[in-house]
Amino acid sequence: MIARNTIGSPVADLRDGPYGSYDKTGSSARPPYGTGSLGIEVADESVAGSDHREKAEFGNEVDFYGDSVLGLKNVGFRVFQTSENVLVGGADNLPNIRFEIDPNLTSLPANNYSALVWVPAAFPTTYENQWSPYVDATTNGHWFLTGAAGGATGCATSCTWAQIKTALDDSGSAGRPTIHSAAVSKGRDDAWAGAVDGLRINQNIYDFEADGVNARRVN
Repeated sequence: MIARNTIGSPVADLRDGPYGSYDKTGSSARPPYGTGSLGIEVADESVAGSDHREKAEFGNEVDFYGDSVLGLKNVGFRVFQTSENVLVGGADNLPNIRFEIDPNLTSLPANNYSALVWVPAAFPTTYENQWSPYVDATTNGHWFLTGAAGGATGCATSCTWAQIKTALDDSGSAGRPTIHSAAVSKGRDDAWAGAVDGLRINQNIYDFEADGVNARRVN
């Protein structure tokens, strides 16, 4: 877990399974890679203060550091969604993919931090209580940027993948936008319990297993 981005005491842990409910068969009934996944659990009523919602973030602060944001070509994952999650928060109650970045915007030369966040579109009911197909973050759902970079680019709430890359590609003297970290995240919003596997970032698919994370290169 990325501790500084974690709120409350959520679970983001490598595990075996999960497997689809009793009436699920075929590839959707088991983890898409190997036998394990990244299990995530967040609550919405467990943190002291005015906002009781938890946040979990499982990621890597080392291997992507300094990589080009504009060099991101393929991003996405597979999700184990449950009907209980939908009941609590709706069909769009799902985890996110989150990149901490240096936006390097010409209009904000002193601003070196923003979070580039993907929000998946609502899943169809046929995806519940089983593993989803691959969800392509470059074509599905929407993206946004946090902080001042969101306002400066017009992507504070919702942009397509193409729009947000164009907005970050201002070719200014500040330099090109670079990545600080990459992660799977959930919260702060509705309670959720499920799993993620097959996180894709460019040429690598990250296979979450109980004993570690394996990078599978896409040919």
